[in-house]
Amino acid sequence: MSGKLTYQQAGVDTRKAAAIVGDIKSHVRRTQKQRQLWGAFGLFAACYDLSSYRAPVIMTGCDGVGTKLELLLERGMYEVAGKDLVAMNVNDILTTGGDPLMFLDYIGIPALDAVKIERLIAGMADYLEDCHCILAGGETAEMPGIVPEGVIELSGFCIGCAEKEDLIDPTTVAVGDVLIGYASDSIHANGWSLVRRVLREHPDLVTEQELQQWLQPTRLYHDVVNGLRALGVKPRAMAHITGGGLPENLERLFQGLGADLTIPPWRLAGVEKLFEHIDATDRFHTLNMGVGWVAIVGADDVQKACAAGPGGFVLGTMRPGDGVSVKISHE
Repeated sequence: MSGKLTYQQAGVDTRKAAAIVGDIKSHVRRTQKQRQLWGAFGLFAACYDLSSYRAPVIMTGCDGVGTKLELLLERGMYEVAGKDLVAMNVNDILTTGGDPLMFLDYIGIPALDAVKIERLIAGMADYLEDCHCILAGGETAEMPGIVPEGVIELSGFCIGCAEKEDLIDPTTVAVGDVLIGYASDSIHANGWSLVRRVLREHPDLVTEQELQQWLQPTRLYHDVVNGLRALGVKPRAMAHITGGGLPENLERLFQGLGADLTIPPWRLAGVEKLFEHIDATDRFHTLNMGVGWVAIVGADDVQKACAAGPGGFVLGTMRPGDGVSVKISHE
């Protein structure tokens, strides 16, 4: 030994990182059953052949898991974090009418942990395999002194493509069009700064079993989009209900129009306990309130759209005038 410092002594082990890349190749392979990269995985950049599209338009998006990640890491729910990361990105691509083609991840960690990283990737691959999106690559950064112990940073990036003629055009939304909502599976990956604040101030508010229900992964809505296509329904617009809740995510689609929405009671275990401690109006602007996806369709397509995926129901109708109002039905 020279007595001089090595990169490993500084806290970064490049050989271990290379070994981890080899360990996750089985997860990469299962995301390439329907689509394949052009060239090998593991090069400096990933390529995809678009020649099967006549008039391709590509779309991109990036997102993370937000502060929900803290509770997932505390409970060792690494696979759920991986699924959340994929869903938050793929769902946004789906709103355009695009096919999610390639996904990349960024993992920042204080010291390499092969087990944790493999479990994160496994969760990502589960969802990517479901929606036929390729795990095309990513970055695992060992960040000693920057990322605190017990913390993992996660970011995701998705690339999609659609035929130009198949792109969703929200400017076509008109008075009389119908909003179809699709049920969420949980709180998903938004609003957790508020939820965590409530849990800190009221640590005995919910049982661990109830909290586990809140922490279930964000639903991947590719089944709804595929169902609409199979039934011959092209929505005027689609929205993934994330930060800002139903009002803010829908208002960005409206061109000087509005809608009055009626949603069923949210049957998520323990959620009424949460509502006791947050503003009655703000909850609609923070949480998905049990509705994770909305498609706006013509009146003739309502029945088909409701049947396009699990939990479909009529949410409201487009009307003249600005703004979105939301109320809960008494069913």
